[in-house]
Amino acid sequence: MPQTTLSVTLLAVTPEALSVIYAAFRQCYHAGSVADMWPRLVSGEIGKDKQAEFVARILASGHDSPIEHVSFTFAVAGVSRALSHQLVRHRIASYSQQSQRYVDARDFDYILPPAVAAIPEARTRFMAAMEQAGAAYTAIRDILVAHGREGKAAEDARFALPNACETKIVVTMNCRSLLHFFELRCCNRAQWEVRALANRMLALCREALPVLFTGAGARCERLGYCPEDERFTCGRYPRRAGNPPLSS
Repeated sequence: MPQTTLSVTLLAVTPEALSVIYAAFRQCYHAGSVADMWPRLVSGEIGKDKQAEFVARILASGHDSPIEHVSFTFAVAGVSRALSHQLVRHRIASYSQQSQRYVDARDFDYILPPAVAAIPEARTRFMAAMEQAGAAYTAIRDILVAHGREGKAAEDARFALPNACETKIVVTMNCRSLLHFFELRCCNRAQWEVRALANRMLALCREALPVLFTGAGARCERLGYCPEDERFTCGRYPRRAGNPPLSS
């Protein structure tokens, strides 16, 4: 049962992503159909720089719903079940997750938290717990098989697996959902593992579609101040005078 690490691969982006967003924005203000200008967009007759400038200008006005027409699909591996429970709370997204009902977990990989790894006695106890969980899973699975539950053994034995157990997920989000995800999960207050995932995804998005994602990240990056209650600010940005306290 080896320790594993985060891996994020960008599988797909909506083809002609910038032109799709440009066309969607233009349609809001254009009397005709943007289908008529589409060949000029993809051929470069209406240049990419011009498209990007227009998109950036409209986004700056606060109009962002047309960016939902473009989506990104990622393959994520080397993350824990603890992370996946946080990830799926972002509901405007599609997820396909490795099933513990059907995938044999007798030699599961696991995620070792850095704070645990930094303390020798914590690391030793943690790794012993992983070994014990693996042994319990295997023993329970074997007992269930011996009692005629071979087809269902994994789905019941998985209850012995820890939150640290690795999972793999395919994630698709549209650009508007991604910006919201980054605002919450790139924040220094986010849990360390989901923050690492968000930062890796953001780097890939910035490379693929810089006009949307160059300035993306934690909310303070966009706002220029920290919107958090004084109890929770990390100090990276000053708080805006008069920030309301968090609701109870």
